[in-house]
Amino acid sequence: MIFRQLFDQDTGTYTYLIADEKTKEAALIDSVRERIDRDVKVLEGLGLKLKYAIETHVHADHVTGAGSMRQLLGDVKVVVNAASEVKCADVLINDGDVLKVGDIEIKALYTPGHTNTCTSYQVGDMLFTGDTLLIGACGRTDFQSGDPAQLYDSIHSKLFSQPDSTKVYPGHDYIGLTMSTIGEEKANNPRLGNNKSKEEFVAIMNGLNLDMPKRIKESVPGNMKCGLAA
Repeated sequence: MIFRQLFDQDTGTYTYLIADEKTKEAALIDSVRERIDRDVKVLEGLGLKLKYAIETHVHADHVTGAGSMRQLLGDVKVVVNAASEVKCADVLINDGDVLKVGDIEIKALYTPGHTNTCTSYQVGDMLFTGDTLLIGACGRTDFQSGDPAQLYDSIHSKLFSQPDSTKVYPGHDYIGLTMSTIGEEKANNPRLGNNKSKEEFVAIMNGLNLDMPKRIKESVPGNMKCGLAA
């Protein structure tokens, strides 16, 4: 498998490239519109053909590059969770669905709570968790149909149920951390670790009192259009 973790400094967003070495088919998870030139160069440099542009959810902090990648490269399928009702998507994915790039299987795990559209993706012993589970944190739950109790259930049933050695690749990090493991998050995550109860977690999330994302008014409408203008 070919794997790259790419980063957008401005929004703290990770974009992940997964590709089959033999067929050269590739998928990008959570592209960023301002970084599509970089992503295309990486694909071309590795001789890859992009098959899927996958979204973990309808983002509020950046605009996706998925639609632009489809326009530039052709024959690229934009993938968003079915709950999103993103009409420009080519694949509205549901829990348990599997996408394939060559012989690599990318399994969708529906993990709502940060938003009602959140989907994590599993590739072998790797989890791409979007904003559902971050390193030492998790996605906020105070907008876009967020629900802290639902997020707690999603993390415990779909993510914390994985082996402790499973690698966690989040959608964002703001202090330079690149990955974690399920075991580390179960033990050390300040919001979830050390067997915190659902009631404790809900109280933590309801008490965060965070400012709204700076680009939410641009990002959410833009992502409902796959990052393309109306």
